[in-house]
Amino acid sequence: MVVRKVGKYEIGRTIGEGTFAKVKFAQNTETGESVAMKVLDRSAILKHKMVEQIKREITIMKLVRHPHVVRLHEVLASRTKIYIILEYITGGELFDKIAHRGRLSEVEARTYFQQLIDGVEFCHSKGVYHRDLKPENLLLDSQGNLKISDFGLSAQPPEGVSLLKTTCGTPNYVAPEVLNHKGYDGALADIWSCGIILYVLMAGYLPFDELELTTLYSKIANAEFSFPSWFSMGAKSLIKRILDPNPQSRIRMEDIKDDEWFKKDYTPVSYIEYEDVNLDDINAVFDETENQQEYQQHGDDDAGPLILNAFDLIILSQGLNLQSLFDKGKDSVKHQTRFVSQKPEKVVLSSMEVVAQSMGFKTHIRNYKMRIEGLSANKTGNITVILEVFEVAPTFLLVDIQRVAGDPNEYLNFYKNFCENLDDIIWKPPNDSGVSRIGKNKMGRKRPLP
Repeated sequence: MVVRKVGKYEIGRTIGEGTFAKVKFAQNTETGESVAMKVLDRSAILKHKMVEQIKREITIMKLVRHPHVVRLHEVLASRTKIYIILEYITGGELFDKIAHRGRLSEVEARTYFQQLIDGVEFCHSKGVYHRDLKPENLLLDSQGNLKISDFGLSAQPPEGVSLLKTTCGTPNYVAPEVLNHKGYDGALADIWSCGIILYVLMAGYLPFDELELTTLYSKIANAEFSFPSWFSMGAKSLIKRILDPNPQSRIRMEDIKDDEWFKKDYTPVSYIEYEDVNLDDINAVFDETENQQEYQQHGDDDAGPLILNAFDLIILSQGLNLQSLFDKGKDSVKHQTRFVSQKPEKVVLSSMEVVAQSMGFKTHIRNYKMRIEGLSANKTGNITVILEVFEVAPTFLLVDIQRVAGDPNEYLNFYKNFCENLDDIIWKPPNDSGVSRIGKNKMGRKRPLP
C-alpha cells in the first residue's frame, strides 16, 4: 500500500471537491491531529487569474484566529500544487441542519447567533469584513460549535478606507446599501447578514425570498418582511433593529451584545490572542507564482469575466457550427449547454443564483463561476452543475453550463426549468422562440429552505 504524504501530513480520502480545488482528509504524523487539506492546482490558479484572491483569502484566515472561525494551520507548496492546511470540521454545514430539521428552537438559534456574533465581531476588530455570511458558510464542529468559513469574498480595506465598493454576496442575505452601488460600511453589511441568518434559524425560511430580482431588491430596500407567530417579542425587537434598511440607524455590534434577548444564557468565548501572525509561508508560496508573467493579474479583483476569442468559440460550439450555441438539440443538453445574454454580468450571476436557490439547490460563486448542487427534481439522486460566464463581445455574455454529476435526463429537466425562469435574461436569435414556455414557477414567499 502506497502512503501519500505532503510534508508531515499523510493524505487520505477526498472529502470535498470544488471548481479549482479538492479537499482531502489528512493527518499530521507528528501530532496525530486530523486536518482538511485543500489542494489547488497552480496552473488553474494562474490561468483564471486567481493569485491575488487566494493570497488575500489565506492572509485573512491567518489574521482571524478565533474559536468560531475555521482555523488555517499553514500553507505548503510543490512545483504543481498549493496545499492549504485547515482545521478539520466534522459536523457539516448549518444550512444542512436547517434543511433537514426545519426551524430551530429559540434557545438553539440564539446559541448559534451568539457564536456567530462573537466570530464576526473578532473579524471586524482585525479590519476584516466577510461579505458572504450565510448558513452554507457556517460549519459545525464535533461539539456542535459554530465555525465561520469561506473568506473568498472577504475584504480587508487599507487604513483610511471607510467604504467598500464591490457588490458581492448572496442576494437574499445582502444588505440594501450593498445593492445600490454607492459604497457601504463592511461591518454594517455583515451585521445585516447576521440578522437574516438569525431569522432563518428561527423561521426555517428567508425573510426576503422572491424569484424576480427587482421584487426581491425592492423588498430588501424597504425591509418588507413579517414575523412568524412563534417569534418572541425579544427576538422580533432585535431582528427589527438589525434589518434596518438605513445603515446609519442600524444597530451596532456592541448594542447587539448589550441586548437583553441576546445576553440570555450568553457566555463570551475565551481564546488566546495571537499578536504575531507570520505571513512568510504565504509569500514564499506565491512569489514564484506571481513571477510567471504570462498569467499575471493586473487591476482590481473584480476584473470581469474571461473574454472568449474566435478560437474559444469554435471549440465551445463543436467545430464551426455555431448553431449548437443555442442548444436546439436534446442530445447536446444532456452534458453541456449554454445560452447568451445581453444583461450585465452581475445581473446574470445574481439572477442565476436566485433561480437556482428557488429550485432548492445550493450555490457557490467564485470569479464568474457558479457551482450548483442538490437533489434532482424527483429526489432520487444528486445533480452538480458548473456554470461559467464569458464575454464574447462588449454587449454579449455567454453562460457555459456543464453537468458534473447526476443522471443526464434529470439534468435535462433541470436545464429546462432553470432556463424557463431565466427567460428575462436569455438572448434569443432572430425568429427563435427559445426555450418553450411552460410558465414560470410561482414560488411562495414563505416556502421552507430546500
